[in-house]
Amino acid sequence: MTQKYLHLEMRGNVAVIRLARPAKRNALGDALILALRNQFENLPADAKAAVLCGEGDHFCAGLDLSELKERDAGQGLHHSRMWHAALERVQFGLVPVIAALHGAVVGGGLELASACHIRVADGSAFYALPEGSRGIFVGGGGAVRIPRLIGAARMTDMMLTGRVYNAEEGERIGLSQYLVPQGQAFDKALELASRVAENAPLTNYALMHALPRIAEQPADQGFFTEALMAAVAQSAPEAKSRVKDFLDGKASKVKKT
Repeated sequence: MTQKYLHLEMRGNVAVIRLARPAKRNALGDALILALRNQFENLPADAKAAVLCGEGDHFCAGLDLSELKERDAGQGLHHSRMWHAALERVQFGLVPVIAALHGAVVGGGLELASACHIRVADGSAFYALPEGSRGIFVGGGGAVRIPRLIGAARMTDMMLTGRVYNAEEGERIGLSQYLVPQGQAFDKALELASRVAENAPLTNYALMHALPRIAEQPADQGFFTEALMAAVAQSAPEAKSRVKDFLDGKASKVKKT
């Protein structure tokens, strides 16, 4: 399936969603943001996980500044909320999303990456939030999601000073969970997505939807929400079957890698 600037293909039960504006370093214009929202709301029924990646030399260089126009406060508010709605469908959609990062992961591109559940970077990746030097502010959810990855102080530094993190630094501070040699981010992301797609769907859903909310709750509320989610997950027929297989010696045990 192909939309303008966005391509979808299925690799088994993994949906590969590719930003396809390489001449613009996959910059995010309104059409691409709306296409992302539409795509994540309408994944194929057999998709159990997704990989989000970019064509060409970069994952995503952020907001398409050629589309930046003067807006009054109300128009700016609604534009930002459009981004929020789209990236909400990435973070709180139907399947876990693994981002394959290479080249520029900048501005809105970092906001998009931060909405994914796992981030795999190759050695070419670099991260920046240049909005501060351009007189604007993040508007795609970055002010909420990025500090949860790296802390508010580091994000403040990035925006105030224009600091750029390379791939190794990005993994160290939490912008990615995996770092692989240049050119291998997609293969690693697909490997992880294929593994994630084998999990019980309700467990994946709980990790996507319940865990981040539990992390934000006071402890007593978090414990109660956890108990409810644990009860729901273990009641699923697939969970019962998997536990039985383990007890019958049909499932592999955890081993040191």
